[in-house]
Amino acid sequence: MDGNGRWATRRALPRHLGHRAGVKAVRVAVEDCARRGVRDLTLFAFSSENWQRPPDEVARLLELFVEAMDGEVEELNRNDIRLRFIGDFTTLRPELATKLRSGEARTADNQRMTLHVALSYGGRWDIAQAARSLAIRCASGELDPATIDEECFGRALALGATPDPDLFIRTGGEQRISNFLLWNLAYTELYFCDTLWPDFGAADLERAFSQFAGRQRRFGLTGQQVHSG
Repeated sequence: MDGNGRWATRRALPRHLGHRAGVKAVRVAVEDCARRGVRDLTLFAFSSENWQRPPDEVARLLELFVEAMDGEVEELNRNDIRLRFIGDFTTLRPELATKLRSGEARTADNQRMTLHVALSYGGRWDIAQAARSLAIRCASGELDPATIDEECFGRALALGATPDPDLFIRTGGEQRISNFLLWNLAYTELYFCDTLWPDFGAADLERAFSQFAGRQRRFGLTGQQVHSG
């Protein structure tokens, strides 16, 4: 969800107001994806690298997460949407981590769609923590190293048993994945657009889905193999 700061700067506004405007775009995206039958939606809200931003901006971002939690959890419940957070919670203030876990618990039984929010998340961190957790299990004798394969490793990642994403969307004009779901995006279709995140609406999502629908996903096969079924 890129472009909040630039959206504010172009309007001669403080950057934190761009992040606040971005919350409205989140609401539109979540509602539209749920309406379309999307089963899992993952939003990259705050990366492990974002801690390097100016302290005031980081503080305001975290305050915004708290506000959004207070205002949106009941709406997610009404729409039967489950909320999950992924990321390094050891970097968060204990009171914030507790509030986020409370939001997860309050929506745990919802089944229409799962909204995964990546907070203090990095793809390299994710791979490292998965390797560490498997190493600990091997050292304790719980796990035989010879049984570790791609499926086993994938289950140790933050998204666990969640299917790999079909479509990755990045707004704001940059064309890179910026340390997001490095393992999971191996065969994901990538879509980049110039729209800044606060301006990203249902019509933009429709364009992304339409382009995705026209792509042939081969997963290493030839086009003829895929076509022949």
